[in-house]
Amino acid sequence: MSKDKLMQDLCNKIDDLSVQIEKLNLSEYIELFRNPRRLLYVNFLSGVARGFGMAVGFTLLGALVIYMLQRLMILRLPYIGDFIADIIKIVQKELAK
Repeated sequence: MSKDKLMQDLCNKIDDLSVQIEKLNLSEYIELFRNPRRLLYVNFLSGVARGFGMAVGFTLLGALVIYMLQRLMILRLPYIGDFIADIIKIVQKELAK
């Protein structure tokens, strides 16, 4: 391999790496760590969004489970129906409080 070819390959690799680093927005990431207030603000917002998402998701999942349990109770399955009826009574009693 000639020296010129090797230099050209190295220059191409360096160019590729610089493009990839630019795509990663590494400078913005480093700047975020240099500004602690902005870092705390971004982390706070992401925590609020995660908490809100979990609350909405749990509510929807809980409602779906209760709906399915009510449908199973209508089928009057021998042992499962009584168990589900007790669960639904407990939930309705707690909702009435």
